[in-house]
Amino acid sequence: MQYSLKFKVNDSVFLKDPNETELGRQIISRAIPLIKNLGFEEFTFKKLANEIDCTEASIYRYFENKHKLLLYIISLYWNYMEYQVTMTPSDRDPSQRILDIIDLLTEEPKAYPVEFEIDTKSLLDIVITESSKTYLIKKVDEINKLKVFQPYKDLCHHIADLIKQVDPDYPFAHSLASTIVETAHDQFYFYRYLPSLTDGKENQDEQKYVRQYLYHLISKVLKIK
Repeated sequence: MQYSLKFKVNDSVFLKDPNETELGRQIISRAIPLIKNLGFEEFTFKKLANEIDCTEASIYRYFENKHKLLLYIISLYWNYMEYQVTMTPSDRDPSQRILDIIDLLTEEPKAYPVEFEIDTKSLLDIVITESSKTYLIKKVDEINKLKVFQPYKDLCHHIADLIKQVDPDYPFAHSLASTIVETAHDQFYFYRYLPSLTDGKENQDEQKYVRQYLYHLISKVLKIK
């Protein structure tokens, strides 16, 4: 049975909801591979307009600037990750559920059942290479007050709750939770572009390497066997 999900992205990110029109859906679906291929710095609305065969002005009706567009795209990923995490069986041991989340963080989303096409591999690549650019900016406090980062926070809070279930006395549950999420993507980035900062071997499967590293980290900190 086919189905679709409609994730609610914070209204402050867009001027007009791209999910409501065909052009808006094209903006998102075509922006993802373009940002992945060009990098966020080289990506422009003019280049996106050429891809879609529309005007730059049309894109500006949906997004104030390309940073807001990136926030929208990254929010889609975190919304979907939180959805996947909440769908994991709740009757499983909390330590196993943490490992399940690590699996989700270190693999390409198998499907993205929303109302417009998403290149899931490119989406994950953007998260790995560009997601820090959504919050490592001067206006982070202003953006945070609008609760734009809530999907990311919800995911980290969910992981922190599982950590507390495994070890109620562990004093750094939220710090460890955000470390798991950030380390997953940082290690992918380092393995690809700055390999001397990792212990990955040449031609080693990057997903397997990052997953094994996080398994080891969590097992040592929380004494999971």
